[in-house]
Amino acid sequence: MLTQQSCRSRQIHLQCPSQTHPQQDSPLAKLEDLTASLQRLHEQLPALTLDPQKDRDNGASPEANTYREHYGLVHLTENKQVNHSLGAIPLGGYSIACQYWLPPAPVGTVFVVHGYFDHMGLYGHLFQYLLNQNLAVLAFDLPGHGLSDGERVTIASFDHYVEIFDALLALALKHLPQPWHGVGQSTGGAIVLKHLLKENSDTHLFDRIVLLAPLLHPRNWQTSRLVYFFAHRFLNHIRRHFTKNSGDPAFVEFLAHRDPLQATHIPLEWIGAMKRWTEEFHQLPPSEFPLTIIQGDRDQTLDWRYNLEQFQKKLPRARTHIIPGAQHHLVNERAELRTGIFNRMGLAKN
Repeated sequence: MLTQQSCRSRQIHLQCPSQTHPQQDSPLAKLEDLTASLQRLHEQLPALTLDPQKDRDNGASPEANTYREHYGLVHLTENKQVNHSLGAIPLGGYSIACQYWLPPAPVGTVFVVHGYFDHMGLYGHLFQYLLNQNLAVLAFDLPGHGLSDGERVTIASFDHYVEIFDALLALALKHLPQPWHGVGQSTGGAIVLKHLLKENSDTHLFDRIVLLAPLLHPRNWQTSRLVYFFAHRFLNHIRRHFTKNSGDPAFVEFLAHRDPLQATHIPLEWIGAMKRWTEEFHQLPPSEFPLTIIQGDRDQTLDWRYNLEQFQKKLPRARTHIIPGAQHHLVNERAELRTGIFNRMGLAKN
């Protein structure tokens, strides 16, 4: 459901070269059918309230079923006692796609914030792990990502991300079980961290916070800053090159060739917003919150050694776990690494 308030509805585009008349049942034809289904879902998401009684029948459309099947989320509701709702919430001038899972007698709620280019459909491994701990799970697509509206994969300021996150938390206060925990991957980690550092309160909403490869400086940041300085005056975006950001080859192939919700360009506006985040971070007050940072030592996306040094200064009580062999997309690392990553989050059953 897209509101008139935002007026930012967008088309979902295929991420592979199209043919004029693809053969029926060919991979390309199936991908085109999937894209059309996702577009309809994007346009027809029902209103979500986060009240489990009111949202009970949300997410039952054929398009929603196709979405869950393609992204491997069907198994999350094989237990019929787990309530699931999918819909859209008007937040910050956007229609934000959101979904949540409620197991019977949950022991808390985990709010999951995805990374740049990502969307909640890619986080099934994490969702399953959290549900196995009898935790409720809420996830949402950032503006311009996944099933949310907004200009494709861009934002004027990371403040807008945080405002939407804060508004979602305020709405959830009435409905979702506590204690609450926050998990952010990459840009999602930066959003959760910025929320924490700007909170200016000794009373935090979260009992635990986990940052997975959180974004501060990307790799080769000094060179990228120079490119941005000259290019943003003449270009709106640059081409995205899909890189190997996980040790799971099936995930890497899926992103590059079988996910219509992936973007093929990087808006320079977003790079400018990231640049301002890297500068603002140093001006934000430190925090004594004992959060957890998990980082792979083969991350080719971030300048992770520099980042960890800065996080340790700003967050003196943070617990840092370095995962040997892990790359950037920790939520979708290969299975043997993923198990260790999730176990280090500190959210397992006692």
